[in-house]
Amino acid sequence: MKLNLNIVPLSSWLNTGKEPLIISGPCSAETEEQLLATAHLLAATGKVSVLRAGIWKPRTRPGEFEGIGSIGLEWLKRAKEETGLPTAVEVATAKHVEEALAGGVDILWVGARSTANPFTVQEIADALKGVDIPVLVKNPINPDLALWIGALERINNAGITKLGAIHRGFSSYEKTSFRNEPMWDLAIQLKTIAPDLPIVNDPSHICGNRELIPYISQKALDLDMQGLMIESHIDPSVAWTDAKQQLTPAALAELVERLTLRKADSDNPVFDDQLATLRSEIDKLDTAIIQKIGERMKIVEKIGEFKRDNNVTILQVSRWDEIVEKRTGMASALSLDKDFTVKFLELVHNESIRKQNEIMNKKPSVEA
Repeated sequence: MKLNLNIVPLSSWLNTGKEPLIISGPCSAETEEQLLATAHLLAATGKVSVLRAGIWKPRTRPGEFEGIGSIGLEWLKRAKEETGLPTAVEVATAKHVEEALAGGVDILWVGARSTANPFTVQEIADALKGVDIPVLVKNPINPDLALWIGALERINNAGITKLGAIHRGFSSYEKTSFRNEPMWDLAIQLKTIAPDLPIVNDPSHICGNRELIPYISQKALDLDMQGLMIESHIDPSVAWTDAKQQLTPAALAELVERLTLRKADSDNPVFDDQLATLRSEIDKLDTAIIQKIGERMKIVEKIGEFKRDNNVTILQVSRWDEIVEKRTGMASALSLDKDFTVKFLELVHNESIRKQNEIMNKKPSVEA
């Protein structure tokens, strides 16, 4: 399935001469002095294409700093006039859209909390009808690709053709080193079904701390994402919001300088020939794997019939534990990741249960 979006290339609405594309600025616009100082330092690096700043901040609990509000748009406008950097802000209501447009903001983005609510997205989309402005849509907080796609479609249906996505990671109950789990597979799925859609990675919100940002930034570029949105503050230690995940402009410049840029293809004909040969080997192995899985499922069907005829339950926990232990041990010896192996086994196991359940509820045919 391919996503049918009416969009124009990123290069037609944003100067992509600087590689990689970097959108940067403070998590929150706190004071005019802070925003202007940060903007000037970012512009001086020569690495930043767009200045971002949080004007309205959706907070988890009341009483927390919820953004400086509309006055921050005046500061952004001045920052643009003084640095030449186009500006970007998050909008969460129709009123935000109206005020941002009136304030001369160049790019809007829809935040993760908003993307998770179709009513909110539709309100923003309705406010954008008849407007020609770039809009970036962050993934929803929860790992739901359909919600992300739906938000993109709503904005696109409003007539916005300068459209992109932002991958900022997903909330997870499991505590890890990341603030939001990258779940790269969801971003890859979106890129697969919408290959022309620009996707920008937000390592600041994925990491939640500045130490991991270089690693995530490089991985995002290696996955052919079009750019990075990284928060930057003149003095992160005193930032009003998300202090741990912001970089100084100097640190940002150093990070970008160290990134390795790779292309989606090569002009080297030898490379193409060798890649084609290796891919041919992969194709043969994939065919063999699918054939073996098919053979395995035939045996699963026989086991299902045998269990049915002998009134034995489908799920045998001890057998499943035995399979996981033995297969992961073998996989480890072959340098295969344990998590990958377990997920693969779970997929096969679930399909085996489905097939046996189907057989259990189907009466055996009686010969005449």
